[in-house]
Amino acid sequence: MTTSTPNTVLTIHPVILPAPERGDDLQVRISAPATGGDLPVIVFSHGYHQSAIGYGPLVDHWAANGFAVIQPTHLDSLRLGLAPDDPRTPDIWRTRIDDVTRVLDNLDVLEAAIPGRFDRDRIAVAGHSWGAQTVGVLLGAGVVGMEVPARDPRISAGVLLAATGTGGDDLTPFAAEHFPFMSPDFAGMTTPALIVAGDKDQSMLSVRGPEWFTDVYHLSPAPKSLLTVYGGEHSLGGIAGYAVTETTDENPERVAFIQRVTTAYLRGETLPGSDDLGRIESK
Repeated sequence: MTTSTPNTVLTIHPVILPAPERGDDLQVRISAPATGGDLPVIVFSHGYHQSAIGYGPLVDHWAANGFAVIQPTHLDSLRLGLAPDDPRTPDIWRTRIDDVTRVLDNLDVLEAAIPGRFDRDRIAVAGHSWGAQTVGVLLGAGVVGMEVPARDPRISAGVLLAATGTGGDDLTPFAAEHFPFMSPDFAGMTTPALIVAGDKDQSMLSVRGPEWFTDVYHLSPAPKSLLTVYGGEHSLGGIAGYAVTETTDENPERVAFIQRVTTAYLRGETLPGSDDLGRIESK
């Protein structure tokens, strides 16, 4: 259950983590309650072209309800203006994974911005769209035919919002040609996770329907939970920001429902029952 009187939120941005081999140092945003300690940590990986300053509806809610939320800006962000022909572009999917790992490796540096307040024993990762694939690898998912880092044991839970499904024949010819890393293998994704999928989310990258976004739930081992959001398209009602043009299914009630369910899950509470906004199942 979320707190009835949310805390005042403190935001610090940017905190810079040196990353000479990356080509650009990693910019990080930290949001946390203005007071209190032993804060569970959420590292959030944004979707394609977004940045650390996005996803306010989720980040602000989590921080106001007692979490420290850390958001790296990945190289694909429009804020960085990486050229399409930049030699780093083909490996951005790997760099994204490295970015989240770099955050976890540098919690001491990041905690200096809000001293002594992180609970290192409660670390979760969350991500939307491409960010969901990014964190899936850190939870143990593989990529068919490619070498990826092992599951990060520091992470105790994950939240995957609009995570893409299996590759191969499920991809459009364009996606298969340009995004070979979009062939996940969920068999090794053993870390507990909540998967959030919209039942109206039709991807231009897949020949399948909205059920493609539930593959991660059905093909990964327990324990997992699936929140199916009724009427939800890829932005799930508007989680990416308070006024973003890519939201095609703007619905504040839908966003509030996702806020409540994700917060309950990340707190280890019993998930609320299904209602008119969506259904929840677990294994």
